[in-house]
Amino acid sequence: MGCQEEPLVQQVRELFEQISSLKSLKPSKDVNMLFTQLVLTCMPPSPIDVTKLCKRVQEMRSKLIRLCGEAEGLLESHFSTILGSYENPLDHLHIFPYYSNYLKLSLLEFTILTQQYCTQYHVPNKVAFVGSGPLPLTSIVLASNHLTTTTFHNYDIDPLANSMAVRLVSYDPDLSKRMFFHTNDIMNVTTALKDYEVVFLAALVGMDKEEKVRVIDHLAKYMAPGALLMLRSAHGARAFLYPVVDPCDLRGFEVLSVFHPTDEVINSVVIARKYPMPTHSLEQQSLGPMILPNCKCSEIQAFNPFNHGNMIEDFSIEERQLS
Repeated sequence: MGCQEEPLVQQVRELFEQISSLKSLKPSKDVNMLFTQLVLTCMPPSPIDVTKLCKRVQEMRSKLIRLCGEAEGLLESHFSTILGSYENPLDHLHIFPYYSNYLKLSLLEFTILTQQYCTQYHVPNKVAFVGSGPLPLTSIVLASNHLTTTTFHNYDIDPLANSMAVRLVSYDPDLSKRMFFHTNDIMNVTTALKDYEVVFLAALVGMDKEEKVRVIDHLAKYMAPGALLMLRSAHGARAFLYPVVDPCDLRGFEVLSVFHPTDEVINSVVIARKYPMPTHSLEQQSLGPMILPNCKCSEIQAFNPFNHGNMIEDFSIEERQLS
């Protein structure tokens, strides 16, 4: 049986073939043009479900996500190098072409986080960001604009990425004291994860479903009970750009809400809470999510910090029982 492709998929495939033929994914006129076209093609709200696409398209999507990840890393390294040449790099963050998107995404994540901390009357003291990269804009924006007393521990497997990131904050009298960088595979980090009240997981940590689930299972094993996990996912055609995190992948966590922006912020945001119980073997949790009573804090009201529209999925007790 043939693999029928709707026009959107055909457009994505054509762009994939052009991107695959590039000699390098380092920032250039051709690279920038093709990835801009790809993003604009995938950005509009779409009913497409990438999990139901045929095997050939699924394989193309997996390769495309990896190409996007490689290009994004090269873009961040390029601009981190430029920013690092300034005496005060943080004064020039606006030169990064997607800086405004990070401002919006960080505001969204902070707003979600604030609603989940509504009964505790304080902001988190220590958070971790897994997969911070050479240009850790989320940590920088959150630390500068929103969580102004919080300590940020940034994890990346690449020592060069961390050295570039350190250069960006080392001359700032505030952030240099509150931002720390650890060169480590998060799968090798164990007891330290219990120290963080919130863990952010970057979209490109775990480039396919199996890798992503392994990381999530590891976090479920070692994060502190009651700690929050914030993940980035994708919805609709945007899933051609980033991996999708399904609520059923979050074993060991209570999924609180999933937010799907419909504007130029590409990533969806998933927030979940580590179950307030000792985590034994994940095999014991593989029967599905545990049902816990909802508290007022998890009754998230619809909000729109950007006035650009978003889709919100609240995971009520009834929905979790059906999962």
